[in-house]
Amino acid sequence: MDEPRVDELTGRPTMGHEFDGIEELNTPMPRWWLWTFYLTIIWGVGYTIAYPAWPMVSSATAGLLGYSTRAEVSADIADHNLSNAALVEQLNAVDLAAFDPQSDLHRYAVARGASVFRAQCSQCHGSGAAGAVGYPNLLDNDWLWGGDLENVAHSVRHGIRNETDTDARYSEMPAFGDILEPEEIEALVKFVPTLAEADWDSAGGVLFADNCAACHGDLGLGDRSQGAPNLADAIWLYGGDSESLTQTIAKARFGVMPAWGQRLSEEDVRAVSTYVHSLGGGE
Repeated sequence: MDEPRVDELTGRPTMGHEFDGIEELNTPMPRWWLWTFYLTIIWGVGYTIAYPAWPMVSSATAGLLGYSTRAEVSADIADHNLSNAALVEQLNAVDLAAFDPQSDLHRYAVARGASVFRAQCSQCHGSGAAGAVGYPNLLDNDWLWGGDLENVAHSVRHGIRNETDTDARYSEMPAFGDILEPEEIEALVKFVPTLAEADWDSAGGVLFADNCAACHGDLGLGDRSQGAPNLADAIWLYGGDSESLTQTIAKARFGVMPAWGQRLSEEDVRAVSTYVHSLGGGE
């Protein structure tokens, strides 16, 4: 095999290959770079011995130092819980009906509840709690089951129409498509948006009195004991256009909310209820 050519300008041998007349010099790496590289290898081997590193079938090597990020996080959580233990105890004992919004405890509850809301509730009610189609706006005063702090906490704790909590809020609207004729449903669709100045002698008014007033009230103002919405305030959970109203009356709606009392601690239920109540729509 031919010896590599020595470059006349630098006096260094070439690597023996050429591309478009360009040859690569065989220049050794600087000593400081090589020693740094070797040290990183040694450090890496030492790290994998001292700390958790190598994956196994169901876990990883523990490392000689026994370090655990999970243990570190658990310790931080324990310290946090310990520092807030007195506030948590007070929050669990406070009478929600008489909760002072100017107290330090209330401010703590709001701050804690905001974190719970962002983690658990914003997916449905929105990051700003303004809701969406089928998910109530928590910023207004249009509450299906009552907007005082105790009622909000009950709804959060037990949920709406779920099958996991026997104390869940429960109401069910009939599918009037199985009860009324299409022209009667059409008459109701035209009548309901006019409730503020309704003609009760019209076909829609008579149908409303016969079929809807038992739940929504004689004037359509709703009944919170049944979770029946106010139909005269122009706030529509599923939309107030003709198509949406037709769908609602003909096929009914049946929104479900989980029982958060089965997933959250009591203090978190109280905190997120306090936060929601503080957003401006609470009564």
